[in-house]
Order: sequence, then structure tokens, then C-alpha cells
Amino acid sequence: MDFQIERNDIANAGTVSSLTKRHLKKRGLSRSFVKRVTIGVYEAEINVVIHSYGGTANLNIENDYVEIEFKDVGPGIECISTAMQEGFSTASPYAIENGFGAGMGLPNIKSVSDEMYLDSSEDGTTLRIRFYIKDEDYENKPINK
Repeated sequence: MDFQIERNDIANAGTVSSLTKRHLKKRGLSRSFVKRVTIGVYEAEINVVIHSYGGTANLNIENDYVEIEFKDVGPGIECISTAMQEGFSTASPYAIENGFGAGMGLPNIKSVSDEMYLDSSEDGTTLRIRFYIKDEDYENKPINK
């Protein structure tokens, strides 16, 4: 599933994470698994909204993992290692006035995901996060006798 994410569109920020949550719940995945994925997707989506010139998200749900890739257009992340530090933020005054930009997005994404790939240049950023699905991640796990 592909989604378009618009720059500074705070009113619609969270749409990708909400739709992701809906799809995961339909698959019978546990509340804790869905919450973990939703947190990662929401943080990534907000980053595209408040830090880029817009971008896309592509959701891929397989039997053994959930992967979502975010691609945005510039300005990019100047120093990824600095951006990964809790509390570091380059949020605009507009984002901060609207309650965003605390500098926890990337650290939160890393902490909830099983795999995180991040690449950035002045042309844009690609973030891919993956969550592995285990048997215990389903609500009604079959009981082995």
C-alpha cells in the first residue's frame, strides 16, 4: 500500500499509522505488536510531515514481517548520528507550536523496530523499518498439545 505525505500537513498526520493499525488488527495481530508498529510508523510519518518537503510511505505486510518504507524529498538529515540522540531536534517553529519536534522520533523508531535502515542526503531521506511477526504476536495463538 502506498501513501502520499504532504509537507506541514499536521491535520492529516497520523493517517498512515491509523491505516496501518487497522490492517494489522484485521490480521489478528496482538495489541502489543500493533502498538509497537503503530508507534514506529507514527513517529516516521510525523518526521516526514515536519522535516521534509513531502514524501511517500509504502506498507508491506507479509506472513513473517511488517515493513514500511518512508521516502521524502530534502532537505535531508545533516548528521544521522546526531539526529539519533534523544532530544536533538531541527523542528521548525511551526512544528514546535503544534506540539511536535521534541527530538524523540528517530530514537523511538529505533527502540520499537526490529530493523531500521536510514539513509539521507540533501535530496531526501529513506527510512525503512521492519517488525518481525512471531507466533506470540497473534491474538489467538494456536495451543500446541
